[in-house]
Amino acid sequence: MRTIQERALDLFDERGFAPVKIEDVAEAAGVSPSSIYRYFGTKEGLIVADEFDTWGQETIETVLDGRDPVGSLIEAVVAYEAPRTSAGDSVNPSADIPWRRIRYFFTEPSVRLAAQASLDRASQLIVPILASSAALSPTQARVAANSLAFGYFACLEQWYLDDRARPIAWYVEEGLRPLRELSQK
Repeated sequence: MRTIQERALDLFDERGFAPVKIEDVAEAAGVSPSSIYRYFGTKEGLIVADEFDTWGQETIETVLDGRDPVGSLIEAVVAYEAPRTSAGDSVNPSADIPWRRIRYFFTEPSVRLAAQASLDRASQLIVPILASSAALSPTQARVAANSLAFGYFACLEQWYLDDRARPIAWYVEEGLRPLRELSQK
């Protein structure tokens, strides 16, 4: 999956997003177009898909603490960033993949919509966790889950706009601080 995404990003970076076809990516990655459609669904999916897409309810329940969803999201982001920021002398060749992917979230409208659809699916998995562990009503849990998911997206956008001035986790902690303070009252 990562190799296909890397080849796609190479082509998007070289030619632009719009001109590149699934067939171009398939040829560059040495796979069939049907494999790309099977794994990613769409050209936008090549950018939006990541390891979190395969997470089900059980995995999310182990990562997300319903009593401190913002804190557990920050911990997950720190863990995700750690291999990219603490490689020491050896450089991780995939370290720039998040940057290469995320910038398309904010420069290509169709990719932004695909990312938002993915966040909406994630928020649906978060709702029951918040409802059961945070003493929230179903309405409150839905609003909190969407605030968490789309607040995270806003943090990514600020990270992009600031040209990666700080780690993503800093933006998540800073940006979601008001939500965390509300949930701790």
